[in-house]
Amino acid sequence: MAHDVKLPHRRQFLHLAACAATLPAISRTAWAQAYPSRPVRVIVPFAPGGQVDVVARLIAQRLSEQLGQQFYVENVSGGGGMIGTGRAAQSPRDGHTILITDGIAFTANPSLYGKVPYDATRDFDPVTIPATTMQVLAIHPSIEARSIQELVALIKANPGKYSYASAGVGTGAHLTGELFRTSLGLDLVHVPYNSGGQAIAAAVGGHTPISFGSPAATIPQVNDGKLRALAVGGKNRVRELPDIPTMREVGFAEVECDASIVALVPGGVPRDIIALLHDEIARAVALPDVQARLVGLGFEPFTTTPDEVAALIKSELPKWAGVIRAAGIKPK
Repeated sequence: MAHDVKLPHRRQFLHLAACAATLPAISRTAWAQAYPSRPVRVIVPFAPGGQVDVVARLIAQRLSEQLGQQFYVENVSGGGGMIGTGRAAQSPRDGHTILITDGIAFTANPSLYGKVPYDATRDFDPVTIPATTMQVLAIHPSIEARSIQELVALIKANPGKYSYASAGVGTGAHLTGELFRTSLGLDLVHVPYNSGGQAIAAAVGGHTPISFGSPAATIPQVNDGKLRALAVGGKNRVRELPDIPTMREVGFAEVECDASIVALVPGGVPRDIIALLHDEIARAVALPDVQARLVGLGFEPFTTTPDEVAALIKSELPKWAGVIRAAGIKPK
């Protein structure tokens, strides 16, 4: 997500989570008696096995344990996330349906497709962002660049020669790549693949020697020397790549872009239910085993308030609209 709104640092997150975990027992019990009254459906608008799905299942399992009612994941894939998101938007406003999705897809799809079955600001109420990640820009070792500045200079000196791989048109990797290309005025060719794994494999094979990929997919290849990481797109460095700078650190702040996992409910859910879900997700994300799992996947675990999420969504909508318009991106 964009950073016009300041996200909490790790220390602030731990304090938030600790506060949530120590809410008065009587308050927590009173809310739990009224909600949830039956199993809660957690819609993930993507196929099983992806990063959003893994994070959603981690959270759903913990919420089931903490609230004494089953939280189950339902994968409703298709349309770049639009089908599942549309279904969530049309669900009853009683808190028994939660949407956990990719923040970039959620805010970019209205501009990418023109007509989507939801209004990002009207049809949903934000709960929190339980985790965030970013794209890692990596290159095949055959490219001589040893820094992002050298890569940019190389691309500018050879317009149209270099290509980058992404997980497909409209994905976070593609949009981050186009943000990089258009912000810096680069003549760089986009090659879409059907998945992040295929995109990374193409970069490893040197077919598309530049890649924008998730930390989970990229870091093993970097550690094996098959790819060379040059920069990360988020506002913070990746823990497993401590020597790799952020785009902002090397002077390319306009390319900064976090990829957040967003938890929302259909618009109109009672505020006390939203507050309960926020606090319980914060409590879940603060658990050591959940944090270890998230970090292992290349995520930074923390939680934001509903108002912070709303502000982030509001800032992301025009940001991605601008990138999509400038790049002339059209869905397949």
